[in-house]
Amino acid sequence: MSSPASPSQAPVGFEGVNPILRVKNAAASIQYYVKILGFKKDWQFPEGESPFFASVSRGRCHIFLSEGDQGNPGAWVWIGVEDADALLNEYRRSSAKIRHPPTNYSWAYEMQVEDLDGNVLRLGSEPRKDEPIGEWLDMNGKVWPPQP
Repeated sequence: MSSPASPSQAPVGFEGVNPILRVKNAAASIQYYVKILGFKKDWQFPEGESPFFASVSRGRCHIFLSEGDQGNPGAWVWIGVEDADALLNEYRRSSAKIRHPPTNYSWAYEMQVEDLDGNVLRLGSEPRKDEPIGEWLDMNGKVWPPQP
């Protein structure tokens, strides 16, 4: 384990994070992320062939898709968005799989969307001060009532 930076050393800056989601079929997943979820394809490898690794993005959010490798199916990723309700309307029009509609929590006003492989995108905007805390839907589909 390394020791913390000394006072005279500046800590190393972090640039961001790109989650890697395991998918069964990268080509189908790219199409779902682009046509249904509104992402754009940044690149794929190998280029021009059936991809097994790709990058998709929307705004400053970047996600890597890996066919049959790197990670486990059913991963969860939290993504901050400007307006969860507007995104819900967009996703209803595009027929995205809405796992749980926007719900108010202490940390965010958040919804859950599922991709073709059961990976869950938790998409949240600022919490609503005028709404009560809602129920939580866990990874097994069990609803947890709000806790006092």
